[in-house]
Amino acid sequence: MPKNGARSVAKNPEPRTRRPEPSAQNLAPRTLLITGGAGFIGSNFIRYVLDSHKDWSVVNFDKLTYAGNLENLRDVENDSRYTFLKGDIADRAVVGAALSEHKPQCIVNFAAESHVDRSILDASPFIEANIRGTQVLLEAARAHPVDRFLQISTDEVYGALGATGVFTEESPLLPNSPYSASKAAAELLCRAYWKTYGIPVVITRSSNNYGPYQFPEKLIPLMIGNALRGEELPVYGAGKQVRDWIFVEDNCRGIERALLAGQLGEAYNIAGSHEMCNLDVVEAILRILRGLTGPTTKLPGVKFISDPRGAAHDFRYSLTTSKARADLAWEPFTSFEEGLTRTVTWYMGHREWVNAIVSGEYRAYYKMMYGESDTHSMPEKT
Repeated sequence: MPKNGARSVAKNPEPRTRRPEPSAQNLAPRTLLITGGAGFIGSNFIRYVLDSHKDWSVVNFDKLTYAGNLENLRDVENDSRYTFLKGDIADRAVVGAALSEHKPQCIVNFAAESHVDRSILDASPFIEANIRGTQVLLEAARAHPVDRFLQISTDEVYGALGATGVFTEESPLLPNSPYSASKAAAELLCRAYWKTYGIPVVITRSSNNYGPYQFPEKLIPLMIGNALRGEELPVYGAGKQVRDWIFVEDNCRGIERALLAGQLGEAYNIAGSHEMCNLDVVEAILRILRGLTGPTTKLPGVKFISDPRGAAHDFRYSLTTSKARADLAWEPFTSFEEGLTRTVTWYMGHREWVNAIVSGEYRAYYKMMYGESDTHSMPEKT
């Protein structure tokens, strides 16, 4: 043994190498393991992939927590290119078995606890799913190499802006809630696994998504559902918080472009470049509903409530998308008015889907956050 307790070092340690980056041409046909694919953005992305890439296959790996709903994918469940596996991304054995059996070339990690309010009530599920789950997936990608590991993140990792300014991909990560902190931690793990092990990571940070199949705890579907049920519209504080809104299909296209053309180790902002404060979004929903149901339709009013997020409620987000436009040849196509009209119309035509959700656990959560309401389900279509 060397003197002074020093450890011996091998003269010729095995070098740590990275696999070469695959070209976009080598990314098709592909099998994608999509975690959290029964959720809002994940289910929209699965549908987009199956529609856009006839030679791609999808393995949907989802735990089916309260926000995971296989009804979101009822129209593709019999597609021979689609497979569903129920599993927890924090379960190392189950994740490893899925990769061993299906041998995906790409992993797209949507799986996450994602609601700020719930993270404030109890951060533990966010640590387990968003941090530990991501680390388990990264380890699985070490054991079963893939061409791309795409981590789906959020603009909330940047923290908050004042009335001016914009976040770039070089802005520091300064999360203000347990949810955003868990997503920032997941990103840092991805970066570390890229630098240390050469896991081919790409990250997307999207602004606030909206569109069909969004769980009704989020602002836009919450307000649409309450308005159609005749319930008051609960708005935190004065409703002046500003968000950059993107229609979910535009985000799906951005994720696809990041999967095909994103540079390894890089992050890309994906945003709609349409900023609105929460109160203006609510008023826009009511305006569209009046246009669709008739000007004499009686709609409920806004109920301003105490903000449970307190200092964790970021005032404003704004993202520059110049990097995604230049590197990925991507830009949003859908105006906010068009996207919101399509979203309201979808919820009006899918009241059974909503009614199946706004019961049980959701009603208990709603009562705790906003107080009890008089009605529990959407009226049937007339």
